[in-house]
Amino acid sequence: MTEHRKTSRPAGKTAGKPAAKRTAKSAAHPVGKQVTITLTRSMHGQLKNIAASVRGLGLRRMHQSVMIADTPENRGMMHVAGHLLKVEQN
Repeated sequence: MTEHRKTSRPAGKTAGKPAAKRTAKSAAHPVGKQVTITLTRSMHGQLKNIAASVRGLGLRRMHQSVMIADTPENRGMMHVAGHLLKVEQN
């Protein structure tokens, strides 16, 4: 016969912890100014943090343009990868 053991640890990673509050980015930053950015140079050979900033801005391939909110977080990523981007105010 098999015996069932009782474990002293919680059933999951978050068992016993209060649920984290999740807020949407749009709720934290009201829609206001928008910026259009275009990836004009290749990410090939760039440092990982620069490539991660470009991906975080929503750019995947060269000459792709996206409109993003003009927030301090996005401005920081644009500053890191500024030599690869063309930024236009809307």
